[in-house]
Amino acid sequence: MKIGILQTGHAPETIRETMGDYDAMFHRLLGEDTFEFTTYNVVDMQFPTDVDAADGWLITGSKHGAYEDHAFIPPLEALIRAIHARRAPMIGVCFGHQIIAQTLGGKVEKFAGGWSVGRTEYQLDGRPVALNAWHQDQVVQVPPSAEIVGHSDFCAAAALLYDDTIWTIQPHPEFGAPIIEELATTRGPGIVPQDQLDAATTQLSQPTDNAALGTFMAEFFRKERA
Repeated sequence: MKIGILQTGHAPETIRETMGDYDAMFHRLLGEDTFEFTTYNVVDMQFPTDVDAADGWLITGSKHGAYEDHAFIPPLEALIRAIHARRAPMIGVCFGHQIIAQTLGGKVEKFAGGWSVGRTEYQLDGRPVALNAWHQDQVVQVPPSAEIVGHSDFCAAAALLYDDTIWTIQPHPEFGAPIIEELATTRGPGIVPQDQLDAATTQLSQPTDNAALGTFMAEFFRKERA
């Protein structure tokens, strides 16, 4: 099965040097040998020719806001609508979660409650899971076609399911502790309140459910659909 990764941003250079860009993180999460991967750097205006260029699609995180004025956002929204109409499986993570919701009739905004960073506990399909978060923007209005399947005390729409073909999540199952540590050092200071950065770094040794989410995501792509 071929997965097209729609990369909507790039990891900080210090992370890319040691852990690769966002697409490489998803290769590891889903399994290097599980799928054939092709990356489209849509943030740099590199788009697939059509929705049949891959069997399934994954939209990554980004430092950009879904509601901001960037050249890549309108064609990405058009592609999302085409994938949705084609009923090809699609997963969105963080920015991917937000841009899919915005495209399909929801609303995303800079959350008045502030940031969520580091290890965070969620309820996902009625089960507790711990994943790393790094966001201020949130889906504040859920699209009519979406069902909330995950939430936390801070994020009411942390995971959404659309007709069993699209699944999206706000936190980052692809982010391990080294990435949170590096983001807290390179991208967080001056943007995220220091007390939150300090709290995130004190929890770096605590376990997360990244591997279980990676298995779930791989199975979501491979499952048979009518």
